[in-house]
Amino acid sequence: MVDVSAKPTTAREASAQCRVKFPAAVAAQLHASGLRSAKGGIVDTAIVAGTLAVKRTHELIPFCHPLPIDGCRIAIDWQDQTSLRIDCTVRTTHRTGVEMEALTGATVAALTVYDMCKALSHRIVLGPARLLAKSGGKRDFGGAA
Repeated sequence: MVDVSAKPTTAREASAQCRVKFPAAVAAQLHASGLRSAKGGIVDTAIVAGTLAVKRTHELIPFCHPLPIDGCRIAIDWQDQTSLRIDCTVRTTHRTGVEMEALTGATVAALTVYDMCKALSHRIVLGPARLLAKSGGKRDFGGAA
């Protein structure tokens, strides 16, 4: 791991996004069901899974530092008729940023959506996943996180 002990502790925030694209017939079913599948509420389950993933990023990505998470917000909504947009914003006050946590939260939420819907189709496409913004470190990126 990179030694961050000499870096100042600052408030840090990062936002990431992942999309889930469904075949048109599956999207129509999901619209009609209020985003519920045989396994239950898709959005609520994906938010819980994404939040757990944020908190455990350091256990999944070998060189990530364990961080105290001050805040995590995951929002899931239709991007268009056939795609869900998953946004994850994470905050900490620490010596290193939370980009990996935000990306992990968004992608695990997307994987959970896939798992909840795979009985309807295996043609569901995840991605792209991308960092939208980060702030509070040496180099800010993107718009205000």
